[in-house]
Amino acid sequence: MIEFLESIEELLFLLASIGAVIMGIIVIFVRKHASKTPLTLKKIIIPPVMMSTGALMYIFPYFRLSFTHIAETVLIGAVFSVVLIITTKYEVKNSELYVRQTKAFPIILMGLLLARIALKYIFSLTTTPGEIGGMFFLLAFVMIGIWRLSMLIKHNEFKKQQAAV
Repeated sequence: MIEFLESIEELLFLLASIGAVIMGIIVIFVRKHASKTPLTLKKIIIPPVMMSTGALMYIFPYFRLSFTHIAETVLIGAVFSVVLIITTKYEVKNSELYVRQTKAFPIILMGLLLARIALKYIFSLTTTPGEIGGMFFLLAFVMIGIWRLSMLIKHNEFKKQQAAV
């Protein structure tokens, strides 16, 4: 089975890259819709919690990472999350907190996506496909986890301000 996957590795990389771009486009539309409803604790917490089930991949040795891969991936995910944190803007409407839709978000999201695809290609030169899958799951989880943590902090600060008024 591994030999078969290695023989079609370039095709799988291309298909995964196309899939990532399609998912990125879907995220843009989902975020556009989400900006029309107030930010809630549930909306902040559910995505990383649901995503965490993907960590079950690490049960299989094929996806396990070395300490170096983990460190690189966490660092890159943290850097990418800073971009998301900086570009996420908030606004208050009718005593509710909303994530404001910015025109830069689609450009930034696609830029991050292209950077991920480039990194995936670079890492694929020296890393197995299973390790790359494990690395990019961890990268996305760290990126989204830190971003959502910043949203949670902002949400809690807003709720404290509302309670004080």
